[in-house]
Amino acid sequence: MTRGDRTGRPGPGLAARLISAQLLVICTAVVTAWVVAAAVGPRIFHGHLNRISHADSPAQAQFHAEQAFRDASLISTAVALIAALSVAMAVSSYVTRRISSPVSALAAAAQEVAGGHYDVRVPRPALGVEFQTLARSFTSMAERLQSVEVTRRRLLADLAHEMRTPVATLDAYLEAIEDGVANLDVATSAVLRAQTRRLARLAEDVTSVSRAEEHQLDLYLTLVWPGNLVAAAVNAAAERYAAAGVTLSHVVAPQSPEVHVDIDRMGQVLGNLLDNALRHTPAGGQVQVRVSTDLGKVRIEVADSGVGLSPEHLAHVFERFYRVDQARDRAHGGSGIGLAIVKAVVEAHGGRVAVSSDGPGRGAVFTVVLPAVARSVQRGAS
Repeated sequence: MTRGDRTGRPGPGLAARLISAQLLVICTAVVTAWVVAAAVGPRIFHGHLNRISHADSPAQAQFHAEQAFRDASLISTAVALIAALSVAMAVSSYVTRRISSPVSALAAAAQEVAGGHYDVRVPRPALGVEFQTLARSFTSMAERLQSVEVTRRRLLADLAHEMRTPVATLDAYLEAIEDGVANLDVATSAVLRAQTRRLARLAEDVTSVSRAEEHQLDLYLTLVWPGNLVAAAVNAAAERYAAAGVTLSHVVAPQSPEVHVDIDRMGQVLGNLLDNALRHTPAGGQVQVRVSTDLGKVRIEVADSGVGLSPEHLAHVFERFYRVDQARDRAHGGSGIGLAIVKAVVEAHGGRVAVSSDGPGRGAVFTVVLPAVARSVQRGAS
């Protein structure tokens, strides 16, 4: 930890450190030259003065006096400069190593990242806030790339897994038909069509979430009261909930403001959240959709009394193909893309989505927050 980190204040920057290093070299050279000149010059001068006292003539005395001044000046200056240069070079070499070492480490780390090794980390050198910021940003970038690479590998593996079952089913039925083991009757056709629809839905889901994350969704925004959005989604899911024995209800604050959204896209968001709640809520459970207003935002909450979530899962539920229960397949656990679509579509509307849970067996609450339109519309609670 650097001194700036310990005190909570940023340390001196790289420019200040370089200037200080240059001043240190100059001051060291000057002081060394002065000390050496002061030590060598007087001795040489006194030696020549002793010769003057033994001179045989005034001319010889003058010669020794001039030689004393010349030798004392030249020799002391030469020795002082050589000593000052040596000390200055030593100080410069130390400063250069202090600066070049972190730069070399950063260059080596950059080569590692370029080679696909994202686990490299760069220690923060005590060379000023600029180098510390650079090292911190580089480490953050490497961690992000490592996370993206892990997600990419899992995405490819999960996508292959999702496609394997319907493709294998189609292949098995077609082979049975070719061998005469099975007939192309209504039941067989229904199975084949179900598997092709499954593949088509998977492709559609992947395309939707990719377009949304790349901000390429075509949004047809309409001013709508959130109660109407919720009512339409609840009505569409009512039959499935009734068949599963799960109670579905909704409550809308009477003075909830309108929102500017794409009705079809937000219908998809609410539909995915309700489907997710139904999959994780056993028979006899309850799911409630609540609409409220908070600081100029409209909050839509889908709360269930289902299996809940452990803390380690909360940060990942909106990732592609992520499933809390890895044992579930697509037929029972969804495609693993529905919540990723929810996040992408909500963020495309300028909103945000979050999830909370008190733990396994205690249900979960998915919250969609959307910007509210300034004017309010009075409605009755449903």
